Amino acid sequence: METLFNDFSTLIVFLHVLSAVLWVGGMIAIRFAVHYSLQEIEDPKIKLGRTLQSLRRFFNMVIPAIILLLLTAIIMIIALGFKGTPLYSFVIAKEVIWTIMTVLFTIIFIKRKQAQKAFDTGAFALAKEKLTPIAQYLIPINIVLGLIAIYLGITLRGF
Repeated sequence: METLFNDFSTLIVFLHVLSAVLWVGGMIAIRFAVHYSLQEIEDPKIKLGRTLQSLRRFFNMVIPAIILLLLTAIIMIIALGFKGTPLYSFVIAKEVIWTIMTVLFTIIFIKRKQAQKAFDTGAFALAKEKLTPIAQYLIPINIVLGLIAIYLGITLRGF
């Protein structure tokens, strides 16, 4: 791993940061730009359909970013030898945060899938019920956690 990191450190760090930016930045865009734009659509069926479509496209972008984030994190943790150093607690905190975020993302993914199934069968109220927690608290929690993890990552790079 050390050789891999030494040979490709710039690329690995770039891909790690890009993945975090896509995930956290994407959530910010979905929650504070796309969500409010969709609220202006008056027809509830069209609004639900566009919301489901936006989330599906977001997932297509962010799932590879989450996987890449994990892989690059593992490479950096091993190659940079954080284990056994005072900085290791920052590394652990950061990885715990990303793990919680991944669990929340999985819940969001499942809720979106359930909403899509309800929408496809014409159960629009159920679809809306499944989507509501995503915008109300799941994505906002993940945004805050992501910003904390990014801050911790910047702190680690400063040492």
